Amino acid sequence: MKVKLFLLIYIFLSFNSCDILRFSEFEVISWSPGGGFHSKPENIIVSIEFSREPDKPNVERNFSLTGNSVRVKGNFDWNVDTLFFTPLTPLEINTDYFITIPADAHDVKGLSLDKAFNGTFTTRQDNTRPFLVSYHPSIYEEIDDPKTEIILHFSSPMSLISLYENVSFAPSMTGYWRLEDEDKTVVFTPSEQWSRNTQYEIRLSASLSDNNGMIIGKDFTSAFTAGTISEAPYLVSVSRILKDGAIIPLSRGGNYSGAAETPVENSGIEKDDKILFEFSKPVDSASVKNYISAENGPGLILETLPGFKTEFIFKFESIPVYESRFALKIKSGIKDISDNETKEESIYRIFANGQFSKPPQLAGIRIPMAPYNETDQKTVFYKLNSLFEEFPVTDEFYPSGQIIKTWIELYFITAKDASIDLFSLMDLFQTETSNNVISFSPRYVKQNNFSITEPQRSMENYIRIEIEGELTNTTNFGVVNFQIAAGLLDSFGNKNEKTQRIPLLK
Repeated sequence: MKVKLFLLIYIFLSFNSCDILRFSEFEVISWSPGGGFHSKPENIIVSIEFSREPDKPNVERNFSLTGNSVRVKGNFDWNVDTLFFTPLTPLEINTDYFITIPADAHDVKGLSLDKAFNGTFTTRQDNTRPFLVSYHPSIYEEIDDPKTEIILHFSSPMSLISLYENVSFAPSMTGYWRLEDEDKTVVFTPSEQWSRNTQYEIRLSASLSDNNGMIIGKDFTSAFTAGTISEAPYLVSVSRILKDGAIIPLSRGGNYSGAAETPVENSGIEKDDKILFEFSKPVDSASVKNYISAENGPGLILETLPGFKTEFIFKFESIPVYESRFALKIKSGIKDISDNETKEESIYRIFANGQFSKPPQLAGIRIPMAPYNETDQKTVFYKLNSLFEEFPVTDEFYPSGQIIKTWIELYFITAKDASIDLFSLMDLFQTETSNNVISFSPRYVKQNNFSITEPQRSMENYIRIEIEGELTNTTNFGVVNFQIAAGLLDSFGNKNEKTQRIPLLK
């Protein structure tokens, strides 16, 4: 019966307060200056337009523009969903530029790019010699992985035969070459592991040619060192990622055993926060997942894709109970690619009391004892802790057995900037009595144009809701419970899991 009575209210509220979720891929839909040759590099500003609202700090961190294997520095600006990148110094002539945004970039809701974005353009005229744009490992880099592949990016499609004839390693290393990215990217896979504690030189002969027979024209040499990084990885920091993408470092709360350090608690944690763990070097996601946990709190779900990475993002498996306390524990044994393990065990103490996560809580109710008295409606007010106080409803204004139109005001404490979900309130609000003391049937709920203009004294800063309805009094005496069943929601989706009750005596 109640659902039928308030169906129209629900429909009205739904059409006025609910957004229709729109699901679509997160991708780059356009970019400039576009591929091909551009004759005036000094005028170039790069723009990237996305299909959805991007997480701007995240996209900026992932964006790169390189020329001749050197990263271009510049400034970022935004116009709605479009990124503008202005180089600090004008781009150069005779240069191939590469724009890269990996699939790790995501929108404000955490949706990653459907695929990595790569754009290329050039300020070099045709018929020039091929040249090496970038290479990995970079010069004098130290690598962990003994199976690391050599990756060379060229300005033109390369000849596979010429690679075998004109690229060598010292000390010697056998393996095979393959072509990717329209033959402009060449990859060398070693047939055996690189020797530890050994420096290797990569030598490109001046005779190395592209598919058109154009040679690079000058020798090139780079070097890298394999297997020298035996230093154990370690946890650099733990941070919370806010809903808007902001990153706030957390304070360590002691070692794993809790001894020898003063406990530090991180308060203000919101239900939508994610946790970012940063390590000193790439470590295995599988060991990270197995050695990080939330004790006495919700489970953790790893969002970062599998592999060896320095940063890992976890979300909560369920919403942390408001004002609950739990600990993020990081055990030792997290491995890097060379099986070096973290030595330290850490703990980060969490207090889930974020100002936007507080569930709605009933603070008090106000009821008129003389609803039709224009000069004095004789209101009575009860707080949530007003247990078994007198409820002075009388036959003078509520004659026994007669249906009297009246109202009940409710005052709520809520999360910052939140409002009460009115449909949830009307569905859960009820009066329960012993001995059939009274009955109250809600008919309408409102958030303004109240029956009494001024709010209850001391309740001015609380959320105020009025429920109009019909009260029927009887001659019986007993307990009257004004209550809201478990599940009350606010506009942020915060839910009060407890039944809220004010018991009174008539």
